[in-house]
Amino acid sequence: MAKCPRIAVVGSANVDLTTFSDRFPKAGETIFGDRFDLGFGGKGANQAVAARLCGAEVFMVARVGDDLFGPATIKNFEKLGIDASQVKVVRGVSSGVAPIFVESSGQNRIIVVKGANDTLRPADVDAAAAVLKSADCIVLQFEIPLETVYYTIRFARENGIRCILNPAPAQEIDVREIADLDYFVPNESEAEAIGGVPVRNVEDAKRCAEKLLGGGIRRVLITLGEKGALLAGSEGMQHLPAYFMKSVDSTGAGDAFIGSFATFLGEGAPEREAAMRANLYAGLSTTGVGTQKSFYDRERFEGEWAAITKG
Repeated sequence: MAKCPRIAVVGSANVDLTTFSDRFPKAGETIFGDRFDLGFGGKGANQAVAARLCGAEVFMVARVGDDLFGPATIKNFEKLGIDASQVKVVRGVSSGVAPIFVESSGQNRIIVVKGANDTLRPADVDAAAAVLKSADCIVLQFEIPLETVYYTIRFARENGIRCILNPAPAQEIDVREIADLDYFVPNESEAEAIGGVPVRNVEDAKRCAEKLLGGGIRRVLITLGEKGALLAGSEGMQHLPAYFMKSVDSTGAGDAFIGSFATFLGEGAPEREAAMRANLYAGLSTTGVGTQKSFYDRERFEGEWAAITKG
């Protein structure tokens, strides 16, 4: 029986407000959308939910506002079996929200308003130290202050805890602050923005990964959408092909990859297999609408994995 990993997510919790339309409006134009969906999101929360649905024991460290969305977000974590004892309400601040616009092709555009997420500070990491030290892995993103991300990476390093960073949304960073990171997992645009190398195909991704590894990161895993993923380390690089899916909504696919990868790796799966499984889990998430609501539970995922590997 696989080990049940303990995963702590230090990151964002938002509410997603998703509008579906055949096209995006032009400047100054008003159009009718096809439908609307409201759901819980935020990269940190999404990754926590994916990890939990895959079978991990999950702890969330986050901040929410004192509006309608804050308490509801905490209740959602609790309903899913995620430890929300370190998710606190910040008075006088809105919860994070993410208006999302999805075209009929499945492509999306997102505007994130960080709200209470921007109040998560290094002192809050210290306050959650007991929970974090019990984790097998800490997962981070860029929807909280960079100083908190850097501080948490140092915390993980000092305590011998595996640390995975998803640098999303991309922004300018001090690469020295993330040196010695266990896993750096960007998508194409994030890798390009941080690595400074255009990423249009697998060969570009290899050049970008080489530059990132040169900055001191131990492992780079670039997700490439329908082109799969690139796993890179000191011993070389491996291209991992994607699994074909009929995509309905790609929102949250990267988060599905991160949360599931952390779980599969924590269970003891070989690195390549963990990444291949995460490729499939992320692909499956695009076949449904929304973020957390489109994530598969472990039993359903294993059925799909068995069908593909036997085929």
